Amino acid sequence: EAPFFVYGYPKGIKAFYMKEDPEDPRKVLAADMLAPEGYGEIIGGSQREDDYNKLVQRILEEGMKPEDYEWYLDLRKYGSVPHSGFGLGLERLVAWVLNLDHVRWATLFPRTPSRLYP
Repeated sequence: EAPFFVYGYPKGIKAFYMKEDPEDPRKVLAADMLAPEGYGEIIGGSQREDDYNKLVQRILEEGMKPEDYEWYLDLRKYGSVPHSGFGLGLERLVAWVLNLDHVRWATLFPRTPSRLYP
């Protein structure tokens, strides 16, 4: 089996900094690549909101305080460009490629009940 993408997420379940889909404002421009056989999300990414006022509005809609995100808002205050970002779950990718039973076998210092620190 091959990994597959999921996209078209509802805005209400995703982070405030994800850009609304211009064709459907109920959704955001985000996608996740999922590995088959229960390994889960390998890559998660989205286009980021670059409009300062929209970011402030989304923060308020989520019931958060804009002053707590002042450092992030300052990045957009004087203008921004369209941009995107993603995260790769390296351990999940390795676990899937090597067909490991558990992601901890792909982790350099996994946490276990008997070991909380490397």
